[in-house]
Amino acid sequence: MKRYEFDQICAALPQTTNVIQWGDSSVWKIGGKIFALCSVWGEGQHEKISFKCDDHSYAVLCELEGVIPAPYLARAKWVQLTQPDVPDVLSDQDITDYIHKAYGLVVSKLTKAKRKELNLL
Repeated sequence: MKRYEFDQICAALPQTTNVIQWGDSSVWKIGGKIFALCSVWGEGQHEKISFKCDDHSYAVLCELEGVIPAPYLARAKWVQLTQPDVPDVLSDQDITDYIHKAYGLVVSKLTKAKRKELNLL
């Protein structure tokens, strides 16, 4: 999955915002909270997609070659796809599904008032 495809998937989710930070990372948020990002930094200098996971998905995904605990975010159950354009790791549909799940996880952690403000109730 390329960065422009990643951005299209995140942009299609309700009430998301995008900022470019940490160099040239495309950071996607809902209610001010990050749910996914695509960065170009670290070893290899190619695009890397990271997203929040539930406990089970985190454990399963971290066992796959090409998926690592996300630097600086692993304690919050984030993974990083070190080669998101290699379909043998995860298909584009799998990545899309995980991005949607990450969005849902973050929405569920927003306060009721914030969800109401964003029309997400």
